[in-house]
Amino acid sequence: MKKKVKNIFEGNKEKDTDLMAVYTELFITEGEMEDVNHEHEILKIDDAFRNRKTQDKPIKCNDIFTELRKNNEEKIVLTKGVAGIGKTVSVHKVILDWAEGNTNQDIKCLFLLPFREINVIKDREVNLHEFLLKFYPELKDLEKSKLYNECKIAFIFDGLDESQLPLNFESETLNTIEEQSSVDVLFTSLVKGNLLPSALIWVTSRPAAANQIPPRYVGLFTEVRGFTDEQKEEYFKKKITDKNLASRIISHIKMSRSLYIMCHIPVFCWITATVLQDILIKNNTENISTTLTEMYIHFLLIKMNKKSQKYDKKQQRQRTKLLRSNKKIILKLAKLAFEQLKKENIVFYEKDMKECGINVSKDTEFTGMIAEIFKKEDGLYETTVFCFVHLSVQEFLAAVHVFICYLNKNKRELQFFFEDSQNTARQKLHFFRNVKFHDLTKMATDKAMQSKRGHLDLFLRFLMGISLESSQNLLKGLITHTKDTSVSIRQTTEYIKQVQNKNITDEASVNLFYCLLELKDNSLYEEIQSYLSSDAHPGRKLSSSMCTVLTYILLMSEKVLDEFNPKRFTVSSSNYKRLVPAVRCCIKALFDGCGLDEICCESVSSALQSSNSHLTELDMSSNHLQDSGVKLLSDGLKSSHCQLKILSLCGCNLTAQSCGSLSSALQSSNSHLNVLDLSNNDLQDSGVKLLSDGLKSPNSKLEILRFSICNLTAQSCGSLSSALQSSHSVLRELDLSNNDLQDSGVKLLSDGLKSPNFQLEILR
Repeated sequence: MKKKVKNIFEGNKEKDTDLMAVYTELFITEGEMEDVNHEHEILKIDDAFRNRKTQDKPIKCNDIFTELRKNNEEKIVLTKGVAGIGKTVSVHKVILDWAEGNTNQDIKCLFLLPFREINVIKDREVNLHEFLLKFYPELKDLEKSKLYNECKIAFIFDGLDESQLPLNFESETLNTIEEQSSVDVLFTSLVKGNLLPSALIWVTSRPAAANQIPPRYVGLFTEVRGFTDEQKEEYFKKKITDKNLASRIISHIKMSRSLYIMCHIPVFCWITATVLQDILIKNNTENISTTLTEMYIHFLLIKMNKKSQKYDKKQQRQRTKLLRSNKKIILKLAKLAFEQLKKENIVFYEKDMKECGINVSKDTEFTGMIAEIFKKEDGLYETTVFCFVHLSVQEFLAAVHVFICYLNKNKRELQFFFEDSQNTARQKLHFFRNVKFHDLTKMATDKAMQSKRGHLDLFLRFLMGISLESSQNLLKGLITHTKDTSVSIRQTTEYIKQVQNKNITDEASVNLFYCLLELKDNSLYEEIQSYLSSDAHPGRKLSSSMCTVLTYILLMSEKVLDEFNPKRFTVSSSNYKRLVPAVRCCIKALFDGCGLDEICCESVSSALQSSNSHLTELDMSSNHLQDSGVKLLSDGLKSSHCQLKILSLCGCNLTAQSCGSLSSALQSSNSHLNVLDLSNNDLQDSGVKLLSDGLKSPNSKLEILRFSICNLTAQSCGSLSSALQSSHSVLRELDLSNNDLQDSGVKLLSDGLKSPNFQLEILR
C-alpha cells in the first residue's frame, strides 16, 4: 500500500514537488456548521458558512486528521479551494509523508480515491471491498476481517467538483461492508458515518461543489487559501535557480497588481514562472503581458515551440508561423476542451477524442502538440484516459474555441449559452441571428453564475481576456482575422458592474472582479482603492458584492490601513460582517455598533494570531459578542503575534465569565494590552474580582481600565484596592463611575492610596 502511493507524483512530479516545497499549510476552520440552506460561498448571508461556530487558524496539512479527531472523527474533513490553489498537492503531501513513515503512522491503510476515476465505475453495483479492489487490487491478499475491524483506515476522496455521482444523501444507507449498492450510495453511506464509522474521511472540492455535502456530516471545515506574499517569492526563488532572473521576475510581478494578486494561486505561479523565465531569457524585455489570458497564450506558445524543437527538430519559429503550423491540432483540442467542459468532464476517453477528430493511435499526432499540454494515463480496467496538464488549460482552450466560433459565425456552437436564458423566444431568435460579442459575454456570465459547481468561472475570465486586441494579436495564425470588440468590451464591463451591484454570491463577486481585470478595466479596483484612502470620501455606499471585493483586495494585497471604519462604506449589518476579515490589514479597526456576534470574534481572533498581525486598536463596542465571543478574543490576545494595545468592549452583553477570559489574557507573557474598556456590561463584583487577579500578574501591562455602569458594589473596590497595592500593578487610570459603590467602597480604594506601590493617577 505505502509503496504504491509513493508513486502518485509520476507524470506531474515537477509541478507538484515545486509547489510542495513551499506550500504545506491549509487554513482550517473548526466546528459544526448549521444545517441551513446554502448554495454558495463563505460570506453569503443565508449561507451555512456564515452561521457556523468556528475558529479560523492555520494548520499543517499533516495535522488534518489530528484536528478531525479533536472535533468528531465520526464526521468528515471537507477541504475547499479554487482551481489550482493546491488541494491535490496538499493531499499528495499528506500521502507521501505517510508512505515514507513521517506522519500519521497510526493509520494503517490510506486510500486515495480521485472522483475522476470513481466516475468510471459510477454505474456499477459493488460492496465496499469490491469498490476498493478496483483501485487497489493488492487488497485481495489481506484478510477482510482484520482490514476493516482491526486497522485504522483513512479515505481521501479528491475532487468532489469532478464527481458525476448524484450525491443523494436522502437515499438508502449501507451499514455493512458486504452490502451491495451503487457507488453513490456507498460514498454517501461513508460520509454519513453509517458504513465503517471508525474510518477517517477527507473530501476535497472547489467551493461551489463543496455545498453538495450536507454540513451535518462535516466535523472539520478547511480551506486552501494559496500562497502568502512571502510564499510567492519563496516559490520563484526555488523554481528559478538563476537568482538575478528570479529577482527580475518577482519585481515584474509586483509591478502588476492584478498579476501579483493572481499569484496567490500556486498553479498560476508555475505557469507564470514558465512564461516569464522564457520571455526574459530570450527577449530580455520588461514589456511583458500581465493578464491571466495573455500568460496562458504565452504558455501555449512555449509548449508549441518545445514541441517543434523536440519532435520536429526545428528551431524557434516566428509566433504566427508557429500557431499556423499547429492550428489544426490546437483547434481539435480546443473543441474537445469545450465539449467536455459543457459536460463538466475533465477526464476523456478515446471515443471523446475521436468525436473531435483526434486519432490517439497516431503516434506522430499524439507525441506532438498533444503531448505538451495533454496527459495520457492508465485508468481502471486497463482503460486509457486523457486529460489536460491542468484543468485551467482545458478552460483556457475552451474559451479559445468559443471565441473562434464567434469570429467564424459558427452559431450552432454558441447555442449552449442561450438555451437556458430568461429571454423570450423572440429575443433568443434575435440574439441568435444577430449575436454581438457583448450578447455572448452577457449570456456566458449568466450561465457561469447559474453553475452550482462553478465550472465555468475560469472559462469566463479567459473568454473576456481573449476578446482584447492584445490577446487577438498574440493568437494571429490561429485565428484568421481579428475583431474590433472595443464597443462590446465597454458594454460587457458595464453589465458586470451592474451585476456587481446586485445580491450575488461572494464567489461570483470575486470572479467578476477578475473578469474586469482580464478586460484591463481597473476602475473597480481603483474605486475601491479610493474608498480605502484616508482622505477620500466614498461617493456611494458599497453593495454586498463590492464589500466582498473590498475585503478580498485587502486580504490579497500588502496594503496596511492606519484606520478601518466599515461605516464609511455601508450601512448594512450583513455587510459589516463581510468586512470583519479586513482587521487583518489595519492598525486601528472601528467596528462599534455594527451588529456583530460571537462568530465574528473568530475572524478577529485569527487576525490577532496571524504572524503579520498589525492591529493595535480595536473597538467592538455595542455588539452582541457575549462571553463566548470574548473567550475567542482572549485566545487571540495570548498569541505571541498579537500587537493589540487598546480594546473597547462597551455594551457587549458580557458577564463575569468574560472577565475570567480577559484576566487569563492579561496574565499571558504575550499580552500587550494597556487600555481596556468594559463599561455598560453586567460584570458585577465577581467579574471585577477575576480581572483584579489579572492585574496582579507581573505580565500585566494594563494602564487604563474602565468599569462604568457595570452593576458594581463596594466589594469590587476591595478587589481593585488589593490589585492596586500589588507591586506588579501598572494601572494609572480607573473609571468606576455610575456604580453603587457607596462610601464604604471609596474608603476601601482610599486605603490603597497608602501603599507605596499605588500608581493610580486618575480615578472616576
